[in-house]
Amino acid sequence: MTISRPRDGYFAGVTDASDATVEAVGKVTEALEWVERARGHLYSFHQLMGHADLLLGEACDALREAGHDDVAERIETELVGRNVIQGRWTFQVVEEFDDSYWSVVRDHEKGVRDELVGGQRHLHEARMKEDRRTHGRKGHEARP
Repeated sequence: MTISRPRDGYFAGVTDASDATVEAVGKVTEALEWVERARGHLYSFHQLMGHADLLLGEACDALREAGHDDVAERIETELVGRNVIQGRWTFQVVEEFDDSYWSVVRDHEKGVRDELVGGQRHLHEARMKEDRRTHGRKGHEARP
């Protein structure tokens, strides 16, 4: 069933998609948003681990200055520059994730939108905004 929407709203150009289609496409987009969040955490992991590695290098310098060359050597050879996963530093983990998962999910989400709702982004949210805003009230405009 297609619900007729006012043509002044954000999504005015797309009124032929059924609510069920809009909701289904919205779920695909929501999944992408969660993947984007996970990717952000992966980048945080990458930066945190890189910073930790630099701190370990500084710790080795401090240990040497304090006369603990043997301890510094042990940390430097065992920990500084160590792979976080077999054969990989974090940048490689990020690159593999981007190439093998993130980019594929993005492509599919865009393909679903292009095929089913004319490429419109956030159509579910746009319809929600139209339903929830107070028409004619300042601060509740349909568009900027």
